Amino acid sequence: MRIGTGLNYSGGFAESVADVVELEKVGLDIAFVPEAYSFDAVSQLGYLAAKTERVELASGIFQIYTRTPSLTAMTAAGLDFVSNGRFTLGLGASGPQVIEGFHGVKYDAPLARTREIIEICRQVWRRERVVHDGKHYQIPLPADQGTGLGKPLKLINHPVRERIPILLASLGPKNVALTAELAEGWEPIFFHPEKAADVWGPSLAEGKAKRDPALGELDVYAAPALAIGDDVDHLLDQVRPLVALYVGGMGARGRNFYNDLAVRYGYEAEAKLIQDLYLDGKKDEAAAAVPVELLRAISLVGPAGYVKERLAAFAEAGVTTLNVSPLLPGREARVAVVAKLKELIG
Repeated sequence: MRIGTGLNYSGGFAESVADVVELEKVGLDIAFVPEAYSFDAVSQLGYLAAKTERVELASGIFQIYTRTPSLTAMTAAGLDFVSNGRFTLGLGASGPQVIEGFHGVKYDAPLARTREIIEICRQVWRRERVVHDGKHYQIPLPADQGTGLGKPLKLINHPVRERIPILLASLGPKNVALTAELAEGWEPIFFHPEKAADVWGPSLAEGKAKRDPALGELDVYAAPALAIGDDVDHLLDQVRPLVALYVGGMGARGRNFYNDLAVRYGYEAEAKLIQDLYLDGKKDEAAAAVPVELLRAISLVGPAGYVKERLAAFAEAGVTTLNVSPLLPGREARVAVVAKLKELIG
């Protein structure tokens, strides 16, 4: 398995870049730059490309509603160029709370839009004249919708690669099936190795049955918290607020994809409690209500022998990349734990 890590979108960018530079030296394989409703990821990815040499870089994620498909393709090609072919295009739908609340764009048809965006991106990277007549995107714009002066164009520059890897962050059954059909990589949140086959197995099989062999095997990115040692179990409490935020606060009742995932994992009562507490403003109580069994299952926290056993479980569940979040404070500790993980993977 490869090792990745994500930068913090809430601040400390300079420190995070310095971390990645040092982590690259001990074998970090890929670094993700998020884009929620913080600073844009593109400027930070470009800066990171200039500061690193070998580590792959990925958007984690570009939201599909916030850029035109052609701009998404242009941006990916530009980032692949400045990184000398090290970029992976991470895409996702985000949710209506962010898309409609922050961007003022209607959140609709995420699956159909994703399919069309992927098709358009790959046209751009092949330097074809872009012609697309889809339900959600028409390129060039039809004459009756604009000036009538639009004409098919192709990318001026020659991309480093005509097929930049696409990674989709997806959770729902149909979206996961779409990912397995069309993308090079899949990034589920809160990956539970023992539950993954039950929750996502049928969707993955459905998508892979339609998959173009030229895409190769689907890379699976899990994102566990990481701490290795004999006295680190208490660090699981650091994961509680994040799980509570997503399961409890990312969306409204009846429209929260992460809450749905917790239910599918078998935590229906707990998911309802976490959401009720969080939406009532009781964030600390919501975090305390997150089951420790769930925290352990989705994390790599414990003695080296235990972590090695969990690595085997993640591998058995099909994970190819661990996008870890080190929990110990300080750059030296973060670098050391990634180096130790690299050693355990062998």
